[in-house]
Amino acid sequence: MQIESRIFGSIEIDDDKIITIPNGLMGFEQFTKYALAFDNEKQTKGGILWLQSVEEPALAFPMLDPARIFGEYCPVIEDEWLAPIGTFQNDEDLLLLNILTVPSDITNMTVNLRAPLIINTITRKGCQLIVNNEEYSVKHKVYELIQEMKKEAE
Repeated sequence: MQIESRIFGSIEIDDDKIITIPNGLMGFEQFTKYALAFDNEKQTKGGILWLQSVEEPALAFPMLDPARIFGEYCPVIEDEWLAPIGTFQNDEDLLLLNILTVPSDITNMTVNLRAPLIINTITRKGCQLIVNNEEYSVKHKVYELIQEMKKEAE
């Protein structure tokens, strides 16, 4: 399938790589089909990828795998919250991502640790949840952490 992206232009996405988020993302409930995209060169250093809407070219969210930055990110997630994304064998079947906010001053970049996106890699369905972990914030600063990770990767 050929899709348009404001970040990458025209890109080819295999149909079996499309992720369905039945309830959409918070504030964007009408869009339910997405693909994960990244720049091959930057992906190995920055760890940032994009959740690109298949339905709306202008809609793309920068995402971060929290394990690459924080190591111990363990949001409390109830099993029944995951029912919409289908069954899975173990936690390795789940991909956990968080949305980045990148303002004009990139040094103020934050990640939302309170509302992770969870994708079942078997069913290719996802859901965004709000977790009640008090230790996680909606705007956790990450610029310096990402810079450190880039240096370590070089």
